[in-house]
Amino acid sequence: METNKTALQGFSWYLPEDGQHWNRLRALVGDFVSKGITAVWLPPAYKGAAGMNDVGYGVYDLYDLGEFDQKGSVPTKYGMRDEYLACVAALHEAGLRVMVDIVLNQRMGADECEWVQAVAVAREDRNRQISGMQTIEAWTKFTFPGRKGAYSDFVWDWRCFHGVDYNAANGDGSIFLFEGKHWDSNVTRENGNFDYLMGCDVDLLYEPVYDELVKWGVWYVNTTQAESLRLDAIKHMERGFYLRWLRDVQQALGRELFVVGEYWESNIGALEGYLGSERVMSLFDVFLHFRMHDASLSNGDFDLSKIFDGTLVQADPQNAVTFVDNHDTQDGQALQSAVSEWFKPSAYALILLREAGYPCVFYGDLYGSPRVSAVPDLPLLLKVRKDLAYGAQRDWLDAPDVIGWTREGTDERGASGCAVVISDRAESRKRMCVGERHAGETWVCVLGGHPNVVIDENGWADFDVSGGGLSVYVPEDARQLLERE
Repeated sequence: METNKTALQGFSWYLPEDGQHWNRLRALVGDFVSKGITAVWLPPAYKGAAGMNDVGYGVYDLYDLGEFDQKGSVPTKYGMRDEYLACVAALHEAGLRVMVDIVLNQRMGADECEWVQAVAVAREDRNRQISGMQTIEAWTKFTFPGRKGAYSDFVWDWRCFHGVDYNAANGDGSIFLFEGKHWDSNVTRENGNFDYLMGCDVDLLYEPVYDELVKWGVWYVNTTQAESLRLDAIKHMERGFYLRWLRDVQQALGRELFVVGEYWESNIGALEGYLGSERVMSLFDVFLHFRMHDASLSNGDFDLSKIFDGTLVQADPQNAVTFVDNHDTQDGQALQSAVSEWFKPSAYALILLREAGYPCVFYGDLYGSPRVSAVPDLPLLLKVRKDLAYGAQRDWLDAPDVIGWTREGTDERGASGCAVVISDRAESRKRMCVGERHAGETWVCVLGGHPNVVIDENGWADFDVSGGGLSVYVPEDARQLLERE
C-alpha cells in the first residue's frame, strides 16, 4: 500500500556550529518514520571555506566530508565523515531516501593566488566591460594540502573559472572576467547575465573541470548511496551542463536518481523553460512560496481563490516540489521571505493535504531552530497526510477569503479521507462533498476546535472555520488512529 511521499529539509541556516548535526539527525530517524517522512534532504556535507563555521554553500573541497584538517578543523559544521555516513546508513535502514545537496557553481577559500589577465564588468550588467584588460591577483588555486591527493589529485587553477570578484593586489571588489573566458549563455538574464554569483565562478564547460565533476559525482553518490540530488543555484549555471552531467553520472552509476533543482524565480515561464522538453529534474515551486508569503502579510486582503495561479504545482504537478519555507527564506538571508506564523498551518495544509506536488517540510518548522519557531500543528498535519489524505480530491477554491477541499479516501485505507477549510479573514462555513461512501458518518474537527459534523446521504456537510484559521476534519474512526500515533 503506497504512502504519500513527503520530504524533510533536514537543516536550517543558523544551527549551532558544534559538529553534532549528523548525530542529531540520526537520533531523529524513528521520529521521521512515525511522522510520515519518506526522504530527508541533508545539508552540504563537504568542507566549506569557513570550516566548522560554514553552512556548506561556500564550497572549498567537495571530497572532504569532515575527514581532513582543512580550513581550521577536521569536522564540518555538521560533524565528521564517519558520523555523516552513519546518519545516511540509519536513514536507509529505516527505509528513508537520502537527498544530498550538490553545490557546483562556485568555489571559495583558495590556497594560493595567481596573476591573471582580466577585465572588470558592471555588476548591474555583466555583459558590459568597465575597464580594459589588466593583471589582477586572484585567489584561484586550490591544491587541498590537507587532503594530499586522497580521492583525487585534481588541482583547480584560474583556467577552471570564468572570473572572481576580488583583486588581492589592490582590494578592488569588482567582478572580473578572465581573459579568454565568457559567461555561460544559457542562464538567467538578470543583471544582463547572472552566471556570476559569488567566489570563483566555475567554468562548467571547461573539459578538465567537467570530467572532474563527473568523477566526483559518481564518487559521491557511490559513497553515500543517495537516491536523490538537490541542485543549488541552477539559474546561475549553464542549462546544458546539467543535461549532460546528470546523463553521464547516472549512466556511470547504472541507475536513475530523483533530482530537484533550486531555480529561485517566481516566473512560471522561466521555470518551465528550464525544465524544457527533457524534464530531467523537478524544481522547487518558488512562486507558490511567494504566494503564501504574500497571503501571510496581506491582513486578509489576499485572494485565496487564486493561491495556485501561476504556480508550478498548477502547471506541472509531476515536476513541482512544494515548500513553505527553507534555509534561504529565514530572517537575515538575502532571500528572506518567511511565511508569517499565523498562516503557516494553512500553508502547510496547502502542500501536505492535496494530491498535487511533492511537499518538502522545513526542519525549523517541524522541530524549531534558531530564529524559527516550531509550528505546533505541523506534526498533526503530517499524520493526516501519512494516513488519511488519499483518494479523489474535490476543490472549493471559489471565494477570496475562504477556500476548501476534500479528499474522499480509499477502500484499502479504511477510515481515510479529510476535509480542509482555510480562512484569511472572518469565521466562515464551507459546504463541501466528501463522497457518498461516507454518507451517515460523523466527522470530527481534529484541527480548528469546531463541533462534529454528520455527512448527509449525498456525501455533503457544512464545515466551519475560525477567522484567519485552518480547520481539518476526518472520519470519527480515524481520530483514534491519529491519537494512537
